[in-house]
Amino acid sequence: MPVEVLVLAFGLAGLIWGVAADRIAARWPAHEDGSVRKVDWRTPVVAILAAVALAAVPVRFDDPGQRLLFGVIFAACALLMATDLDQKLMPDVLTLPLILLGAVALASGGDSLVSRSPAWEAVLGAIAVPGVLYVASLPFGEGAFGGGDVKFLVSVGLFAGLIRIVLAVFAGAMLSGVVILALLAARRITLRSYIPFGPFLIIGAIWVALLPAAS
Repeated sequence: MPVEVLVLAFGLAGLIWGVAADRIAARWPAHEDGSVRKVDWRTPVVAILAAVALAAVPVRFDDPGQRLLFGVIFAACALLMATDLDQKLMPDVLTLPLILLGAVALASGGDSLVSRSPAWEAVLGAIAVPGVLYVASLPFGEGAFGGGDVKFLVSVGLFAGLIRIVLAVFAGAMLSGVVILALLAARRITLRSYIPFGPFLIIGAIWVALLPAAS
């Protein structure tokens, strides 16, 4: 099947899944007050992310198995973004299977089929980077860098490798800084507002997974 057709098919599937993921996150995990969020700005954000990420899969990966694997990974990332934007939560039921998928990717490709660096570097990145970030966040109090972020980054290390997980975190930090400054300038948030870091990590992780492999 031509790549162009696959791009359209994956992109459309991503768009539909992104809307569904937002609606799932509006209901699950259940809100403490039992409310269900209506469609708002989060809906197109998640839908666009899922559509763009999935549309890029057949371009980046040639093997059908790799396309399936990263299609599932990116779909899980979209649902994680939806739950984090809605409830500031990255559930274990999503992050733990992602770690398993990252291990499958690593076992299949030597370094997750993404960066072609040695497998030991991927394992090091999966342990060291989230560990260092978690320890560094402790002085800022509980929730500064949550367990969901840690578990998500473990999977990123496995499917992206040491160098790329560092790039993902850096890209996420830069993007979050730009967004926060823009929201402050627009007076949509204050310096005391809590902005989840997970969505920015997810965007960074998808970006590094789609970068061309080293030759």
